[in-house]
Amino acid sequence: MESQKPIFSVKTDRLHIRTMKTDDLESFLNYRSNPEIAKFQLFDVMDSDRAQKFVETYSQKRFGTLGEWVQYSIENLETREMIGDCAIKLHAFDARIAEIGITISPLHHKKGFAREALKGVIDFLFSEENFHRIVALVDTRNAASIAMLESCSFRLEGHFIGSYFENGTWTDEFQYAMNRSDWQNLRNR
Repeated sequence: MESQKPIFSVKTDRLHIRTMKTDDLESFLNYRSNPEIAKFQLFDVMDSDRAQKFVETYSQKRFGTLGEWVQYSIENLETREMIGDCAIKLHAFDARIAEIGITISPLHHKKGFAREALKGVIDFLFSEENFHRIVALVDTRNAASIAMLESCSFRLEGHFIGSYFENGTWTDEFQYAMNRSDWQNLRNR
């Protein structure tokens, strides 16, 4: 088994992306029980028991195991409230490649939090962890996430037709990515 890194912590101007805490349960359940949030993601609406198990599990998980997702809380620094979560999975065969996903509570949509969290995490992964590549898969119907990825200069690399089966239908998704060289070029502008 690969050695796991210590607690994950990234701060931006308004946010702290950090390991989940059991105190996050109420905020987490408030948005993860919302069908609108689950609509474009590969998870079902959560009830309180499932949410509690999820938060307990991810409060113990640490960043760094190949092929495993780890979920982090996105905390508003001003209110100290969990407003969303960030998922990161290291590629199963190469720890220099990660897949990332951001979920923000509908109460905090359209405030730039998803973009700020994504930029903070990609800066951390490229500058501190020396990653080569970050990938994001997005449902082709999720216009807000597509716009956010493009605003962060992620490149559209693929369109997967009938990529996964959910709610009785095959769903398409786009693959977006950014390589370390893309990130460095953006920083040098």
